[in-house]
Amino acid sequence: MSFLEVSNLKKIYTTRLGGTHVQALRDVTFSVERGEYVAVMGESGSGKTTLLNILAALDTPTSGKVVLDGKNTAELRERELSAYRRDNLGFVFQDFNLLDNFNLQDNIFLPLVLAGKKYPEMKKRLDPIAKKLGISDLLQKFPYEVSGGQKQRAAVARAIITNPKLLLADEPTGALDSRSADSLMQIFDHLNASGQTIVMVTHSVRAASHAQRVLFIRDGEVFHQLYRGEHTTEEMFSLISNTATLIATGGEKNG
Repeated sequence: MSFLEVSNLKKIYTTRLGGTHVQALRDVTFSVERGEYVAVMGESGSGKTTLLNILAALDTPTSGKVVLDGKNTAELRERELSAYRRDNLGFVFQDFNLLDNFNLQDNIFLPLVLAGKKYPEMKKRLDPIAKKLGISDLLQKFPYEVSGGQKQRAAVARAIITNPKLLLADEPTGALDSRSADSLMQIFDHLNASGQTIVMVTHSVRAASHAQRVLFIRDGEVFHQLYRGEHTTEEMFSLISNTATLIATGGEKNG
């Protein structure tokens, strides 16, 4: 069995009055191996954010299942979900989700505090991560005192300080300038090279070109997949661009 198994996911939303049904996911099936780096792309409304929310156990599918490292999230009780997310998942968001009244260090410590860890252990975990991400000198600053790129580095530190089995990223470069975005993608490359499994939802062809595999979602289904293989990042950029154009112009689904 693969590290992450997504099987026949379907998600239907019903309006409050029950008169309208919106099918966000139709039949999504794919797997992710341990240590793989997968990007998920698709136009707005394609279902990729719904997919990420289900992977994050923030939403439940209408049918189908998600199995992470042998554990079926559908079998978890409500009170077990928070612990599951804390113990297995790391999150990086477009808008950073940092608390303005906490300095960067306390923001990064937050998941460990919730897990009941003591300060010496938290500090021991943070020091090498902060050094790797280049934010050691910024830890006492507040989010409003640093740049967007520095905020996102702090958000990455918070996501990985728990040693998550799976790192989930939702448009992580969306609020960054091109230089900060490139820097963040280099960080993701290094994290993946060290063994971190990553699933990233993105609109950015530039960001997706760093992944080992790109899944394209259209109309709630996996439309196509691209594998890096021996391709360079520049070659992946071209392949992804061409596929995105095919999707946007209504090309036929891959065999």
